[in-house]
Amino acid sequence: MSIYPIIVITGATNGLGQWVAIELAKRGAHLVLTARNEKRAETTKNILKDLAPNTKVDFFFGDLSLMKDVKRMGDEIKANYPKIDVLVNNAGLHGFEQRITSEGLAEMIAVNYLAPWLLTHTLLKSLMESTNARIVNVASEASRNHGELKLPEDLTDTSAFNARGSSKIYGKTKLLNIMFTEELGRQLDGTGIVVNALNPGFNVTGLGRELGFSSILAKILNALHIGDPRKGADIIIRLATESPYQEVTGGYFNVGTGKPIVPTYPGGDTKMQHLLWSTTTELLRQKGVIE
Repeated sequence: MSIYPIIVITGATNGLGQWVAIELAKRGAHLVLTARNEKRAETTKNILKDLAPNTKVDFFFGDLSLMKDVKRMGDEIKANYPKIDVLVNNAGLHGFEQRITSEGLAEMIAVNYLAPWLLTHTLLKSLMESTNARIVNVASEASRNHGELKLPEDLTDTSAFNARGSSKIYGKTKLLNIMFTEELGRQLDGTGIVVNALNPGFNVTGLGRELGFSSILAKILNALHIGDPRKGADIIIRLATESPYQEVTGGYFNVGTGKPIVPTYPGGDTKMQHLLWSTTTELLRQKGVIE
């Protein structure tokens, strides 16, 4: 059994997730990372070993847009790690056109919301074995541009959209992350597990890679010191490790200051959070990935 904190991170082969993994490796964490691409995983592993030679890192492979893959990865992680100290649901996607998965789900909803919900659900037993486990969900202030939330329709909406329309869909997925966090915080009250969400700010990462000019934009922003992913990584690390955040659950915190944010409506609406939970549960039951 590892004497180091065991930390599971999704989306750790680039951007925010990679910065988080690097910093936590330096602090002696035993990292359990999910990845889709074996080459990127190997590159990330080499970076981690170069910067923190003694770090322990294991990868589990799958496609976070497919619920059967998420469930399988979760089951594999759970089998290998009966105790998990921290789960960081970091992976995210901003697609600029609608893509529908082989399971009939909209890709952004699947990756950004349903995957963290299902992975968390699958790993709860291992998290409960830790004395003071934490779940950290990467949300965003992009949630303020979510249009109108309709449940259960939005979870299964596969309507086409263009690059401009994609912002509302992305914002909606981040609103769902905030709502899921607060509802789960209530459900886990008294278990020793705390769950919090965060706004990482604007970051130059792989999130907007579908923009044709993204690499040029990234160079310009980096030159101007705008969108540094290390700032977003910092608030993730704080929620995962610092003691003040062990005392609060169901919160939503800001990059930089680390202070609470009041989410846009209906982010803090308890009735809507309950409805989201029940409709998500029913959808994933229909997909055959939870009982």
